[in-house]
Amino acid sequence: MTWVKVCGLTRPEDVAVAVDAGADAVGFVSHPGSPRYVSLPAIAELIVDVPVLTVVLTVELGPAAALTAVEVTGALGIQPYGARAGDVAEAALAAGIAVLYPVSRPAEISAAPLGATPLCDTPDEIMYGGTGRVFDWSTLRGIEQDFILAGGLGPDNVTDAIRRVRPWGVDASSRLEAAAGVKDPGKVAAFVQEAKSA
Repeated sequence: MTWVKVCGLTRPEDVAVAVDAGADAVGFVSHPGSPRYVSLPAIAELIVDVPVLTVVLTVELGPAAALTAVEVTGALGIQPYGARAGDVAEAALAAGIAVLYPVSRPAEISAAPLGATPLCDTPDEIMYGGTGRVFDWSTLRGIEQDFILAGGLGPDNVTDAIRRVRPWGVDASSRLEAAAGVKDPGKVAAFVQEAKSA
């Protein structure tokens, strides 16, 4: 069964919808440039008693600041973007923190730090994920290493993506929204259901 993450959550009711739908992980964006930005203290409030993997997305932080973000929020995982993502991943893994390691090309999957789970997403230098643009699935056929597929996934195309690419997991954000930062409960539930039954 495919592992599922719902990212870009900003409200407690959206977290509850994702968890109730059966998501294996929920993600929160700590980058102020994102329309889904949530402050670290607010993320900490959102993840209290959440029974699935909680992931904080960071951008352009060094290892010390990134680990502080994890500590402040209480998240169990991190998704680091930026020039020092590799250093952040190594430090997080050494501290026992789960790492979803963003990559934008199939060749980068095997170069992800040992112990991190590669997350293939459509590249964007401004948004760092959540663009709604579909990743080029054809480039991922035949990849044997576990990876998470992201980039433009929603209830309407996740089944096709899983059947074509066979990822270990899937991750969605913007295509599950009613408005920026506000999830549509029906889309979230349908996405998780479609992914789990593909």
